[in-house]
Amino acid sequence: MSNVYSTFTTIVIVVIFIGLYCYLDYRLGRNKHIASLKTKSLPLRTGQVEIITNGTKLFDRFFQDLRQARKNIHIISYICKSDRISQDFCKILMEKAGEGLEVRLLIDWAGGFRMRRKQIKELKKAGVRFAFARKPKLPYLFYSAQVRNHRKISVIDGQTAYLGGYNIGDEYIGLHKKLSPWRDYHMRITGEGVRDLQEQFLLDWEEAAKVKIRAAEHPGYFPVLQKGTVRHRFFPSEGSLLEQCFIRLFKNAQSSVFIGSPYFIPSRAVFRELLLAIDRGVACTVLVPQKADHPLVKEASFSFLRKLLKRGAKVYQYTDGFYHAKVLLIDDKICDLGTANFDKRSIFWNMEINCFIYEKSVIEEVKEIFGEDISHSRELRLEDLQGFHPFRTAKELAARALSFFL
Repeated sequence: MSNVYSTFTTIVIVVIFIGLYCYLDYRLGRNKHIASLKTKSLPLRTGQVEIITNGTKLFDRFFQDLRQARKNIHIISYICKSDRISQDFCKILMEKAGEGLEVRLLIDWAGGFRMRRKQIKELKKAGVRFAFARKPKLPYLFYSAQVRNHRKISVIDGQTAYLGGYNIGDEYIGLHKKLSPWRDYHMRITGEGVRDLQEQFLLDWEEAAKVKIRAAEHPGYFPVLQKGTVRHRFFPSEGSLLEQCFIRLFKNAQSSVFIGSPYFIPSRAVFRELLLAIDRGVACTVLVPQKADHPLVKEASFSFLRKLLKRGAKVYQYTDGFYHAKVLLIDDKICDLGTANFDKRSIFWNMEINCFIYEKSVIEEVKEIFGEDISHSRELRLEDLQGFHPFRTAKELAARALSFFL
């Protein structure tokens, strides 16, 4: 009996020690991160923005642009694997590197865990410059392991860029049994704003690869770019910058807010501002997936959705596959598309980048796409989330405790 008691005591002490270590690591790591943040206001740009919502069409267009590259290719992806589409992608990069182009591929350390070592060696051997972003490091090992580079930026010859919700993997072209068809929004961008995405890539590459690239020494990265008709501005974020941005948007909303996200787990401050907007008469519509791609993320949203429904907001669950788009429409005047989800991980942890579009024609196009997706959804009712459901309640409690890390 004494041995059992001793073992139990040891386990309790170890758990307490690990918990205390993680807490201190998190607090110190986050304080240092927040203190180092520098708010960077990027200029208003003009160019052309094409919205692509089908994975097969996206990769056909993307791969065509990659094959036509003549000088350099710079890509950040949160996820890349060793499946069919990933192999096709890597093959193109190796071919272009073999032609003498500068090719750089930056993959998040956590998102790239399904890339085989052999695959990475082949990329490097072919001349592709490869690096993992956001590797965990001391002294704040736990905190640094949570901060992910969730940006998906591709820049080709400094003239054509891609940005949005799609990563590199078979599920994005409908080859995942549970999550197909995959619904997402991505942008193909030309014009002045490509320069900002190129600069952001180089900053992220410098941090990951520990190699500083001076723009003045590489004029080919920044060719002369033409103006266009679509006014837009890029917003890179990390730490607490996205929370401040969302709060400003909801504070200034006057008539309507549309939110599309695979995860609806906002911070307390962001959600409070959204509720205040609804209370002053702003119509709110939320679109989330009916299916979940991760445990507990769906249940983590229920407490927020209940409050929205009680205030008269409209909530829809997408039923025709998995909805992974990240979109925010404010008053038909601002359209926010990019990489950030409407959750605490994107708000507090991840490195993200969004594009704010101010052009009416594009806003109307996105609103039409959003409406089409609602037509493939079921409207969620308050009674759907009420009543006695022990299993759901247990999952909600667990999700609530872990929501900061979901």
